[in-house]
Amino acid sequence: MDNILNIVWFRQDLRIEDNPALFKAAENAIILPIYILDDENANDWCMGEASRWWLQKSLQSLNKSLNGNLHLFNGKADEIIPDLIEKTDATGIYWNRCYEPWRISRDKKIKAELLTNNIKVRSFNGSLLFEPPNIKKADDTPYKVFTPFYKKGCVENGPPPRELVTNLPKLIFKKNISSKNLSDLSLLSDIPWYRHMEEIWSPGEKGANERLNQFLEHGIQNYKIGRNRPDKEFVSRLGAHFHFGELSPHQAWFRVKNLTQSSDTKDSIEHFLSELGWREFSNNLLYYWQELPENNLQKKFDRFPWINDSTNLKKWQHGLTGYPIVDAGMRQLWKTGYMHNRVRMVTGSFLVKNLMLDWRHGERWFWDTLLDADLANNSASWQWIAGCGADAAPFFRIFNPIVQGEKFDPNGDYVREYIPELSQIPTKFIHKPWEAPEDILLKAGIILDKDYPLPIVDLKLSRERALSAFKSLSENN
Repeated sequence: MDNILNIVWFRQDLRIEDNPALFKAAENAIILPIYILDDENANDWCMGEASRWWLQKSLQSLNKSLNGNLHLFNGKADEIIPDLIEKTDATGIYWNRCYEPWRISRDKKIKAELLTNNIKVRSFNGSLLFEPPNIKKADDTPYKVFTPFYKKGCVENGPPPRELVTNLPKLIFKKNISSKNLSDLSLLSDIPWYRHMEEIWSPGEKGANERLNQFLEHGIQNYKIGRNRPDKEFVSRLGAHFHFGELSPHQAWFRVKNLTQSSDTKDSIEHFLSELGWREFSNNLLYYWQELPENNLQKKFDRFPWINDSTNLKKWQHGLTGYPIVDAGMRQLWKTGYMHNRVRMVTGSFLVKNLMLDWRHGERWFWDTLLDADLANNSASWQWIAGCGADAAPFFRIFNPIVQGEKFDPNGDYVREYIPELSQIPTKFIHKPWEAPEDILLKAGIILDKDYPLPIVDLKLSRERALSAFKSLSENN
């Protein structure tokens, strides 16, 4: 063992349990655990502010689990790793695969160079249940529609999810290696805007497992129907934990599959597993269509007449559209780094269809403000809501924010939590305060267009405008 040193390169797998690369690297070898903040190779897709706060906390947690033996670096990984191997005489490097195009390109470059120098390079599946190269249709082409992808490609015909990796070998660490301090990575801004997030989130492997346990005890039983209610706690809120790899999808998959299923919970369990499938589908799309974050998958949308309106964009970003369910969602995002999935669809539809602003504006805003900002999920979801992606919602499916609010936040609790100035508005008017009589508004202490904005667009007229624009795509063929 004295002559074998393996580097373990942590990336989107910031955990100890069920970590194939860590387990294999530690078998009969000394290990050097590293993390590299590689903003240079990431370029336009380096992490946003919210994600960087989470990463700071997650690295602290991982370092504690490794007894202070995590070594940090920042810069280009393809330069840092060969240099580190030369300085330490490491004989191998182990990592779990990532699927963003820029990471794939970089990792191939690193692997090719190291192999020419007789360095062992081993990569593993630590992040997906069904890796893209293994999931194709009978004609060897990738899936573009979710249901056959998940049911036929994955569950019925794909290789089953790998078993959990257990029985971690004893970890023996390489000492006396020069590296960065966490503060050197400059992950946090000088303004502590993240204080509220520190009160409600617990980044790290321990927090991920606690969150999963809480969901399995109190949320999954009502998941299928309850997941649409932003005013209730029936969703998992595991997105950031999955993205940073503090919890593997395999851990969640098998925990849920092993639950005792009653007639009341069976549908909710299956629905949650299929939601894990959507995460797989998004990664599959990004793997085969690397332009997903920037270009319309349906090319006819290249001719769509988007409106350039920076004023309305800012109002949408800061929850000042005059539509309470939209504004509550945007303010929840700004305050907590999270937005309920149902509300993500509503706010996204409002941006691209009622305001007719390019979906890429929403994608970039979410990238910077979401704790669970994930390149595959974020870009696939925005293309889905815009109608230009794979298996996308039809463009004519335009969410009415009033109807959505009344249906999924029937008592107005969600709106009242994030728009406190409307807290005294009666439930009848909570999703359409402009319809409230003047005396009710005065009693609630609200002067519209002063304390809370009037709607910035008319729903009916903006819907007709969007449908007309969409129709023009066909007429121009």
